[in-house]
Amino acid sequence: MLEDQQLQLFMLRYQLYAKAKGVFFMSASDPSQESTSARTRLQNHFKHKRKAQLIIFGVILIFVIFSAFFFHHLDQLYQAAQKTADKVYNSAKISKARDTQQMLREKKPVSILLMGTDTGALGRNFKGRTDTMIVAILNPKKQKVTLVSLPRDALVAVYGFENYFPSKLNSAYDYGGSGTAVKTVQKYLNVPIDFYATINMGGLENLVNAVGGVKINPLLTFSYGGYSFKKGTAQTMNGKRALAYVRMRHSDPLGDYGRQQRQRQVLAAIAHKAGNLKNLMSTSFFNEISKQLQTDLTFKDFEMLALNYRHTSRNISSDHAQGKQDEIDGVSFEAVPETEKQRVTNELRQALNLQAATTGSTLSSSNKINTNSKN
Repeated sequence: MLEDQQLQLFMLRYQLYAKAKGVFFMSASDPSQESTSARTRLQNHFKHKRKAQLIIFGVILIFVIFSAFFFHHLDQLYQAAQKTADKVYNSAKISKARDTQQMLREKKPVSILLMGTDTGALGRNFKGRTDTMIVAILNPKKQKVTLVSLPRDALVAVYGFENYFPSKLNSAYDYGGSGTAVKTVQKYLNVPIDFYATINMGGLENLVNAVGGVKINPLLTFSYGGYSFKKGTAQTMNGKRALAYVRMRHSDPLGDYGRQQRQRQVLAAIAHKAGNLKNLMSTSFFNEISKQLQTDLTFKDFEMLALNYRHTSRNISSDHAQGKQDEIDGVSFEAVPETEKQRVTNELRQALNLQAATTGSTLSSSNKINTNSKN
């Protein structure tokens, strides 16, 4: 990848050099420069030749200096990105439903389970239950990202911990880590999950600051944590303001669903800004990412996503699975009706270009996930 970029810059430098030579030859033979005196013509010829040579030498010198600096800086950034990928990598320790490497190589749509843990403010480190669970589908052909939030209190039997039924969906990560969460979600919906990424929502403040702030159009009017937000009035938010915006829950008429909607909104804005060249050229950005993320995406996976999936963030679709409050033995759950689960399954499988299939059940004795593609 680095060699390709260096080759492109070399070709650009060569093209500019060729253009400069073209200017020289035009200057040496331009009929408009001819005079009636042969001596004057000869003097003009050498005069323009010397000027052209100086211009060519100056252009080449500038590009040599610039290229040396740029290649050195690019090499530093490449190494920083690789170190970051190594730091954030944490295997899910499970067998995937699909060959994820093949999906990336063939530029097929892929799914990522995004999980948010609110740990940064309290000093914990990627432990406890997940406050946010979003299935993200990246479709490079349609240049689209589909985000679907799942109720954290959804009634499930956690994969590998079925004897604890009834359980809440957000307890899957607490029981067995990222792998258990992935297995539970894909069995719940009958949708293959290719990768996972756990984001420290408590560190959201630093992530927002790392990308230079995000522009958000508030979905409702409220005040929280010393900050005020007015519906429909766009704001450029720094980290503290963005964190206050996504944390409020009890004053939202939609409750946790409203908070999920705002979380998706801010995460989408961060993703959009993260693709900005200025941020990609910043080592501080990579450093911040390494503190706030864990994933089973390797550095090679990140490279393929950057090359082939980067335009998907241009079109982001947002949705959620709507549940109904239920109570079992005095514990409150969100029971998602089968019709609603089927709707979500259809949406996700469509985004993955998979054949239609019946939604899943965490109480089923079968752990098989339908991965049949449409073509």
